Amino acid sequence: MKALKTYWPDIVAVVLFAVISFAYFFPADIEGRILYRHDSSAGRGAAQEQAAYYERTGKMTRWSNSAFSGMPTYQTAPSYSSTTALKQAINAYHLWLPENVWFVFAYLLGFYILLRAFDFRHSLAVLGSIIWAFSSYFFIIIAAGHIWKVMALAYLPPMIAGVVLAYRGKFLTGLIVTAIFSAFEVNANHVQMTYYYLFIIFFMLIAFLVEAIREKQLSRFWKATGVCLIGAAIGISLNLSNLYHTWQYSQESMRGKSELVKKNAANQTNSGLDRDYITQWSYGVDETWTLLVPNTKGGASVPLAANKTAMEKANPEYMQIYQQLGQYWGEQPGTSGPVYVGAFVLMLFILGLFIVKGPMKWALLAATILSILLSWGRNFMPFTDFFLDNVPMYSKFRTVASILVMAEFTIPLLAMLALKKIVDEPDLLTKKIKFVYISFALTGGIALLFALMPNMFFVDFISSSEMNALKSIPAEYLGAIEGNLREIRRAIFVADCWRSFWIIVVGTFLLLLFKARKLKAEYMIGAVALLCLIDMWQVNKRYLNDDMFVEKSVREAPQVMTNVDRQILRDKSLDYRVLNLASNTFNENETSYYHKSIGGYHAAKLRRYQELIEAYIQPEMRKILPAISQAGGDMTKVAGDSIYPVLNMLNAKHFILPLQNNQAVDVQNPYVYGNAWFVDKLSYVDNANQELDALGRLNLRHEAVADAKFRTQLGEATHQDGTSIVTLTSYEPNELHYDVNSTKGGVVVFSEIFYPEWTATVDGQPVELGRVNYVLRALNVKPGQHKVVLSFYPKSVDQTETVAYVSYAVLLLLIILGIFSARRQPKELE
Repeated sequence: MKALKTYWPDIVAVVLFAVISFAYFFPADIEGRILYRHDSSAGRGAAQEQAAYYERTGKMTRWSNSAFSGMPTYQTAPSYSSTTALKQAINAYHLWLPENVWFVFAYLLGFYILLRAFDFRHSLAVLGSIIWAFSSYFFIIIAAGHIWKVMALAYLPPMIAGVVLAYRGKFLTGLIVTAIFSAFEVNANHVQMTYYYLFIIFFMLIAFLVEAIREKQLSRFWKATGVCLIGAAIGISLNLSNLYHTWQYSQESMRGKSELVKKNAANQTNSGLDRDYITQWSYGVDETWTLLVPNTKGGASVPLAANKTAMEKANPEYMQIYQQLGQYWGEQPGTSGPVYVGAFVLMLFILGLFIVKGPMKWALLAATILSILLSWGRNFMPFTDFFLDNVPMYSKFRTVASILVMAEFTIPLLAMLALKKIVDEPDLLTKKIKFVYISFALTGGIALLFALMPNMFFVDFISSSEMNALKSIPAEYLGAIEGNLREIRRAIFVADCWRSFWIIVVGTFLLLLFKARKLKAEYMIGAVALLCLIDMWQVNKRYLNDDMFVEKSVREAPQVMTNVDRQILRDKSLDYRVLNLASNTFNENETSYYHKSIGGYHAAKLRRYQELIEAYIQPEMRKILPAISQAGGDMTKVAGDSIYPVLNMLNAKHFILPLQNNQAVDVQNPYVYGNAWFVDKLSYVDNANQELDALGRLNLRHEAVADAKFRTQLGEATHQDGTSIVTLTSYEPNELHYDVNSTKGGVVVFSEIFYPEWTATVDGQPVELGRVNYVLRALNVKPGQHKVVLSFYPKSVDQTETVAYVSYAVLLLLIILGIFSARRQPKELE
């Protein structure tokens, strides 16, 4: 009974969070409707072969040939037995709430745990949870289907709570909380978000160190540091299978350093992606004002004609043009919405800079500034270059604008520290009232100036890409269209400026009522919570609303099989690939649902395959349609051996070609090399550039090229007499069986993608695979008849799983110790 009374306010908070989460998605949540967005649906096709294998065998395959001619499943559909218990714990933490509802619930609960670790009163912790959880970006990524990112962001605040508890001297509790939520965080499998928050933790640790030095408590600091490291190690170890294989795969993926020496060497980072690719989505310098005014750049890249405010100013004569233009006029290629932290929240953050004392304030400010500067990316390239070249791992992540998640954490946290100080010290506002007015001027005042004089602060309301596109319009109409477009966009911006201004006015009025003792603390906290919730709820509904939800059956229904799919599936060959030219080949996984696709959709495909796409596959794709058209559709008249040899070596047996009226047709490619073949000649080269270049010169049906480091494995090729045959006799995604019959022996090339953990046996005896033609597997066989088996059963999976199970035992012992300690010292967990 005593324990219930102690934790009753926390229980009420949890129930409130569940109610808020359900309310946001009402009525879709009670009607069983769900979100079905591109990034969440795109994975279905890529994972279909893996799912079918599991259904058939009850086992997991770590390799799939569904997309990009074959790749590990470590990132497309990671699944390990050791994470089963962890996922059950995660579901319990979410209270088994429905999809989408639990996303918001996890946001709210996570920040609540953090603020309670900072010793916030319950009501303030609830308020803080609302203003953090309802930051616009967190809802935008739900709408986009970035679920791993959602999970990673939801578990970061409670993970940091463990750190806070440890440095506040609650070592055992801090250890357990850090371990549990580190495990949740790593399991979320979004390294980029975790990496960004490590910067916040770094600044917070500096603040704790400064505080320890001032208080002469260095021994406690180092003890807490050790506790945090142990907790993190346990959390990592519980996920070691996933984490290790993610790291291993990153070395071979686009996120690893290319072996090619490119012509534009300055664009290459020391490790990771090219600079242009990393900074393609960079937040504009003036776009940063979305933190205060969400529509600073118009919001999302959705049709301009859908905006009611815009259409009130629109000239009906130009409606056809406005249907093609978006609401967003910033310089990013496109966006699903802005980063908005709440107008009054931003004012409280500014106020916190004046009234909050101690090193934590400076740590949060430093992290905020760093977040904003790095989000500018190519708009502040010297600073970005410094981080790309000198900060470990920074160059492995693209879309630098997303680093604003740091500011979305630090701004609400400092805002809440300010409000906590105001509530704990009722006379503070009387003494520091000038700082309230200054904070109002720096937020509400700026919003007011923007509303009254938008042209003075913003150069234009048309992006550079839009200006280029509009140049095609005759000059006599262009001026009028641009003028009306600027008027429309200005109206969108000004309306939101007024909105932010009045929100700040109301919030400031509540503070002044509290100062005048006309409003009690709890009522003031409740009023601010309601104000911020209404403000941010309305903004979020622009980007995640009921219209986006569909019946659950839409997602659960199998991928629709087209007539073209049926025609291709009549080919009962064990293994062949399909090139879909009737789609965006490298930005879709629908083809992968029924076929083994040359294309696919994934942000981190194998690096060498991506380089092959750029150097050969895409150029060959551009030649196919004209060649077939010129031949009148007669494939025997198409010079397939010379037009698309790389596609032939990848066994692209079927081409899906586009027709009119969104129709398509299957055309069989008679020039493919098949599943495996002997080559007459094998050339060795010294580097990746030479190997890739050689593909454009060699007759790949009879010749191959390999890096010299594979000479030991592959030896020399033997000139063939045309009688050597390699036949695929059994196919599974992770195990291929071949019959080899050759009087001469030599080098066999397989139309399968090379990856380090593939193994081979010849007549049951292990042999080493080599890599040829930049991406393919190969091995040397002796004359005669042989049974060749290629297998993908990584030993590292069993090894990492063992470590994970040991870590479970350690964590369980710590939890038991924590419960025993709590019973003896109840106040330890309060």
